[in-house]
Amino acid sequence: MKTPRIHWITAALATLALSTPLGLAQAAVFKDAQLESLHEAGQFTALEQLAQARLKAQPADAEARAALVLALSLADPSNAQRLEAGAEQAKRCTEQHPAVAVCHLAAAQNLGLQMVNMGMVKGIRSVGTLKDHWIRTLALEPTSFTARVQLAKLYLTLPGWMGGSTSKAKELESAVRGSHPEMARIIRVHLAAEAQHWAEMEAELLPLRGAKDSAMQEEVREATMRLALAFFKDGKDLPKAKGLYEALQREQPGRAAGYYGAARVHAAQGQQDEAVRLFERAKALAGADDYPIDHRLGDALLAKGDKAQAKAAYQRFVANPRAKPGNVEEVRKTLAKLG
Repeated sequence: MKTPRIHWITAALATLALSTPLGLAQAAVFKDAQLESLHEAGQFTALEQLAQARLKAQPADAEARAALVLALSLADPSNAQRLEAGAEQAKRCTEQHPAVAVCHLAAAQNLGLQMVNMGMVKGIRSVGTLKDHWIRTLALEPTSFTARVQLAKLYLTLPGWMGGSTSKAKELESAVRGSHPEMARIIRVHLAAEAQHWAEMEAELLPLRGAKDSAMQEEVREATMRLALAFFKDGKDLPKAKGLYEALQREQPGRAAGYYGAARVHAAQGQQDEAVRLFERAKALAGADDYPIDHRLGDALLAKGDKAQAKAAYQRFVANPRAKPGNVEEVRKTLAKLG
């Protein structure tokens, strides 16, 4: 029996990209162009304001209600009060509009973000509800990139006794292999990753690199980081890991992932000056909060002998409300030794 990896599940769910899916035949998250434009651009404050205005004029506007859920949830995922407000709006959306796919999609996104802060036990209890939301979304909107890919990933991540199933993930892939080949391919990437077939994973991922669609970019970034980690761990193949991280830097220069990963490689190779430079670069880019940058920056500075700067980086890390508890515990032990 597989051990449930709830922390990996919730981390993946917290980074869902709900932007325009691939292909003209696929519907955007919102049919309303104005709502979709703000959502696609990540302008969640403006999206919240527009949704509130639409609901004031028409309380039964399902898309506006779903937009409010996403705006409340995504503007600051670390804000528990806003996430709870988003959950209340999601409940209203799904209850008032049970046949509207975007309501279930928004509810799934909100729940996924909440699960990050729930802890293992509560998180596991919520997985069934999350799965139901994705299944319902896909039933109502079979062309939804987000619902199909996230449901496939959920099936792959869950142990069998919680409803996980590789065969179900494969069914989701085969259903769109002819109609939406890119969607099918990214599911195959995740199938290969789950089986730890790294060469197959890399081959399936290659044609998707450089994607312009933000939802696919998110999936490619996540998959590349997972593939690179397989080579980085235990120093298995650091040059290979470095090449994958550097590819991300070229393809997604505005994101922190590639710079953070490359910095880890340089640090592992004893090249602390370059590691520090790349960590500092990563801190200024989108998605920086997804990685324990100040933790690893502190390690690199400490390896250089710069205890004062290392201590400052560590202190910033433990003060970050989005820092992962496991990393925080490790950093606190290091700080205690530094005095």
